[in-house]
Amino acid sequence: MVEHTRTLGFKVAFAMGLGTMIAAGIFSLSGLAVARIGSSAVIAFVLAAVVASITAASYSEFASIYSENGGGYLFSSRTFDSDLLTYFVGASLFLGYTGTTAFYLATMDEWFFAFIIPETLRFAGTTLHLHDAIPRGSVGVLTAVLLGVLNAQGTEESGGFQVIVTGAKVAVLFAFIGGAFAYTGPAAAVGTFTAQFSTDIVGIVSVAALAFITFFGFSAIAASAGEIINPTETVPKAIAASIVTVTVLYTFVIIAMVNAPVSEAVLRAGETAMGQVAAAFLGSIGQALIVAGAVFSMVSASNASILAASGIGSLMGDRGQAPRSFARIHPDYGTPFWSVTAVIGTIVALIVVFVSLFSQHGALGGVEVAAVRIASVVVPLTPNLGLNALTGFATFNLLLPLSVVNVALVYSRRNEPGLERPIRVPLVPFLPVLGVVANLALITNLPLVGVALGVVVVVVAVAGYVLWGGAPESEELFERVTESGAATDSPAANPADSEGRHTVLVPVSRPGRAVGHVQVAARLAAAVDDDPMIRVLTITQLPEQTPNEVVRDTATRRTEAIEDELSDADLAVDYEVEGHLSRDVGYDIVETARGYEADLVVMGYPRESPAVTRKVQYQSPCDVVYADGFEDADALDTLCVGAGGGPHHEALLPLVDALGRAGSTIHVVRVAPTGGQGTSEAVTDTLDALSPDVDVEAHDVSADSVADGLVFVADEEGASLLVGATRTRELRRWVFGSTTDRVVETARGRDVPVLVYARTTGVVDRVAELLFPLYRYATKLRW
Repeated sequence: MVEHTRTLGFKVAFAMGLGTMIAAGIFSLSGLAVARIGSSAVIAFVLAAVVASITAASYSEFASIYSENGGGYLFSSRTFDSDLLTYFVGASLFLGYTGTTAFYLATMDEWFFAFIIPETLRFAGTTLHLHDAIPRGSVGVLTAVLLGVLNAQGTEESGGFQVIVTGAKVAVLFAFIGGAFAYTGPAAAVGTFTAQFSTDIVGIVSVAALAFITFFGFSAIAASAGEIINPTETVPKAIAASIVTVTVLYTFVIIAMVNAPVSEAVLRAGETAMGQVAAAFLGSIGQALIVAGAVFSMVSASNASILAASGIGSLMGDRGQAPRSFARIHPDYGTPFWSVTAVIGTIVALIVVFVSLFSQHGALGGVEVAAVRIASVVVPLTPNLGLNALTGFATFNLLLPLSVVNVALVYSRRNEPGLERPIRVPLVPFLPVLGVVANLALITNLPLVGVALGVVVVVVAVAGYVLWGGAPESEELFERVTESGAATDSPAANPADSEGRHTVLVPVSRPGRAVGHVQVAARLAAAVDDDPMIRVLTITQLPEQTPNEVVRDTATRRTEAIEDELSDADLAVDYEVEGHLSRDVGYDIVETARGYEADLVVMGYPRESPAVTRKVQYQSPCDVVYADGFEDADALDTLCVGAGGGPHHEALLPLVDALGRAGSTIHVVRVAPTGGQGTSEAVTDTLDALSPDVDVEAHDVSADSVADGLVFVADEEGASLLVGATRTRELRRWVFGSTTDRVVETARGRDVPVLVYARTTGVVDRVAELLFPLYRYATKLRW
């Protein structure tokens, strides 16, 4: 097994934490904090840093034990046996990360409206009121989608780039602080600062609760422990250094804000106050610098949070606590595509709800949709949200799971006293308990509406999980069984044997079909490669609640029987046989194909298990061929292909051409259906796809259906029939039926071998296949 390579040193880990912390928190909250409690905002930020540091200490100890990616969700899952508690931590962190990103991007949206997008624009003699025409939150939503596209395609910041970005952020803050001291003078600035302290304890704690979101960046370091060199030492040092550095920077920013020559109303604007203060200190050029730095800072911090959230979603999918597709790695991009998609969808939904609809400038802001009378008071039911409430929602969903991590440290110390702990937090259990109390105290000072919405969403998510019941972890779904009965935890134990070779995976359920399927696979592979590798897979399904050892002997005997059948056949192709135990056969086939980087899957056409075949068709990383009725590969000497049409037929044609160039005779058949089942297709495209040196003959026939015509010609010519998979599989059993299914059933009655070809199917393909039957039906009605 190849060892994972760690590439991030202290400098990059430090920049990762620092860069994530320097984001919307300082640019959005500093003005509001100063407006509320003056210079005591420094105390509030330090208090938030102290509370974050307690949990950061727990993170550091866990990261020294479990030096892998995953952060708080990983630590909780390794500590507690409760699936429900682990799910809660994962779901809440997912909401916390996405809520934080929504806060960053919504704040950036406010900066765009305040400093970049003009209120009016004259065009062709018409005045356009852009602030009224462009919905609030639209810039944030667009940026979220663009970041999602980048993350889904594998574009991410390299370590060196992260260092440069973080350096630029710090430089912008130094410029702002330097402008303030130059404008006021160091002595006067310090004097004004010391005179503006407040004794409002409640206000200080409230601001600290809001400011906590600023320091949560420490978790990005722990969440990437699997990529960090020497994480035992590097992770805690980077966490401590980033928290201290950010606290010092924020202290000087608060001093600058206290000395700002602007009104309290400007400071209370909150989201954009720092930009207006920069204009007072540095002029328009300085303001432009601060605005550019703020926007870039929020975008880069958002990208880091998206990566963290998608990582949690992927891990939850792998552990069966989220849809399994969340853990699936995109075959082209190498990223958890569906997890990234879910993250972006959640971020967009949060921006739309909190900003586009129910903020001060939102579509429904201030609109009383409904109200209820309590005693003599009319209470509007339309929520008044905005960035303040969004901060509460995000911070609530961060503080709760962080409290659980502190409890997990105490639990771990007591239950596993012998566990090696390179980093040990002092004063356990007192310090983690203090962290829990502090976290809960901050929650009580968050905006009530944000907390209430956070509670509702978390309760709904947990209730949904209870009703669903979860799924087994990926590693529990299969077991590779050898002749000796030994097992490994990987569905593809020897992928290196297939490296650089055209690899075909052949799942076989019955030993008697093994030889025919392997011969067909070898013939198809030999048409495109001189040295193919055939991977034969037999899977024994494990019923629910059945221990592996109950059926392991059965799986071993089946594997041995297939090996004997293939050995007796003396096949002229390299092959290997392996047997699996699995609770999800379709998942096992797909993951094995991924593990071996298979170029093609050849398997039987669905009979008893159509659900398995659908899963393989729509999730396979490569094209799939379904074989029906083959005793050996000699039947491929003569091939019959329909005129066809559609993506699967088009994907089939290169294979038909390769077989033709290898010596097979090709018959292309256009059927004119007289019974109304099917549509006559043009034959030109199919003929044009075949090479000039291929032995090909075209046929025009009439029959009751396309299926009858194709099978008739194949039977007459002694040919195997090759067809593309149906485009209507999702709806076939309810509305439209399937030409492919009718072809297979008709061919069985005449003992005609059939190959059904299905190309690998992506998201766009799935949508197209769902809509295609409606398009065809509408076309028929029109004509």
